[in-house]
Amino acid sequence: MDPEGAATATPTASPATGEPLSSSELLPDLDALVVLASRGQWRSLSDRLSRSRSLPSLLPHHRLLLSSLTALSLFKLRRFSDAAAALDPLLSSPDSSDPFDSPRFRFESYPDHYPSRSGSFVPFALRLLHAELPQRLGDRPQTLDRLYSLLDLVRSRIPHRSTGSADQWRRREAQVMAALCANHFAHREFDVALALIRGLLERDPADPALLSRLGYVQLQIGDLDGARASFARVEEMRDARRGDPGFENLLGRNRALGFVVAKDFASAVREYEACIERDPADVVAVNNKALCLMYSRDLSDSIKVLEGALESVPTAAVNETLIVNLCSMYELAYVNHGEIKKTLSSWIARVAPDDFDPSCTRI
Repeated sequence: MDPEGAATATPTASPATGEPLSSSELLPDLDALVVLASRGQWRSLSDRLSRSRSLPSLLPHHRLLLSSLTALSLFKLRRFSDAAAALDPLLSSPDSSDPFDSPRFRFESYPDHYPSRSGSFVPFALRLLHAELPQRLGDRPQTLDRLYSLLDLVRSRIPHRSTGSADQWRRREAQVMAALCANHFAHREFDVALALIRGLLERDPADPALLSRLGYVQLQIGDLDGARASFARVEEMRDARRGDPGFENLLGRNRALGFVVAKDFASAVREYEACIERDPADVVAVNNKALCLMYSRDLSDSIKVLEGALESVPTAAVNETLIVNLCSMYELAYVNHGEIKKTLSSWIARVAPDDFDPSCTRI
């Protein structure tokens, strides 16, 4: 979680200058907290945060960071009401254009702690969390309102920043727009999603991931010619990115989707197999290969693909989408699918991160 005044996003850099922080300015126990979060051990992180908050001599930005991590942990554990309650004391005006605009979150309010520093030390991730939370409590319109307000706030900051800081705010702009795009796409509001993607492409017309995303949305609305054109633009970048396995897999997944649209599932499977050979943890390729096999009426092999991924790359493969598909295949293939899903659920409970949603097994 990087403070908004930071020149870099590293936890050991000064929030104002990007220079290394002194040992007294670093959050005690930070490395351990970061490790727990990266492993998805949100319950352990929550327990550790309870102890960290009682540490003496915490600086103001330490306290806000710990409060932010607490709210994030509760969010990840799907304790959304508790996460909202953890955020409430941090808000100056929940529905204003800047709900965290408070002197207590500004460096200049603490000249003894932060001499010659100014600006907000609110982590940007906290703003995103505040925007995303209402939807998890059944209020999607408020999430959209907050995301669009956050987008306006981010855009208002860009012209007033130095080059390095402006670049960081542009990345934040792209992050908020991506969140909006994903939200509209998930609710089949494809025209809005297209407009957002095209807005991002105006700034970065050679972003292969954005062009591919544009192609995916075009496929959803039946614009096959538009999708082919978008994917062709990505193919044109191949020479400049030769040797990049991530880019090669992006190309392969794009080609495979073209075959899926044409109902040439055998060719799509070959493309996905090439992706998996380059990167066994490419869970999108794994999942889609299994679906193509199922569409080809090879249910047995489709199950083997997903089960094999769970065994060989569990960290990547244990995600809700893949598990939902595997359980659907079990229901189609086996009379005793209930027992099989219980066995799967017991295994998942041992290996999955704390934020995994066990209800996806539909037991």
